[in-house]
Amino acid sequence: MALSEKKPVPQHIAIIMDGNGRWAKQRGLPRTAGHAAGGEAFRRIANYCRTLGVKYLTVYAFSTENWKRSEEEVSGIMKLLGKYLREALADMEKNKVCFRFFGDLSRLSPELQKLCEEAVKESKDYDVQVNFCLNYGGRDEIVKAAAAFARDVAEGIYKPEDLTEELLASYLYSADVPDPELIIRPSGEMRTSNFLLWQSAYSEYVFMNVLWPDFSPEDLDKAIEEYHRRNRRFGGT
Repeated sequence: MALSEKKPVPQHIAIIMDGNGRWAKQRGLPRTAGHAAGGEAFRRIANYCRTLGVKYLTVYAFSTENWKRSEEEVSGIMKLLGKYLREALADMEKNKVCFRFFGDLSRLSPELQKLCEEAVKESKDYDVQVNFCLNYGGRDEIVKAAAAFARDVAEGIYKPEDLTEELLASYLYSADVPDPELIIRPSGEMRTSNFLLWQSAYSEYVFMNVLWPDFSPEDLDKAIEEYHRRNRRFGGT
């Protein structure tokens, strides 16, 4: 389906990759198998977004709350992440995708932190960008931005009254990245789960009753078609 030939696709799409655990449970598999299947779904959708001409894809990979899960599940997710990053580094020249990470990476293992740093460094000159929200929480991001601004005020760089929305946004993980026009949540859940709270102020949300490992290019087409049916007024009439 040549969706991009009909109407322009959103330049920034964000996805809450939800439903891996339920997908595995339905099949009598361990939750780690669901995360592995979810990783393949990400590859599939990331490649499709690139063919459509999407410039930015932001995905919720691991939240600040996900540490509450079992040690086995967290360990499995981190191993899958490391495997993906090593493969991505090996295929960097072929795929030509710019990597960014939104979140506090300091809690990750030194090996994973190094892989993230290498991915950012090696891909910085590519145009199509994938933003991985990793150990990320929307509230935590805003708190860290406010704290960074407060430190700059204490150092005399700014005055408190200098603060504007644009200035605060420059302290966010997503600085210099346009806000997402479309945010998709598969799995049938209808909540934002602390995802891009600042950036989503005027995003269009599409909730879909399909588990993330089963999410297909056709599902993405449906979400974009729904996006085009919306009347985006940005507070106007």
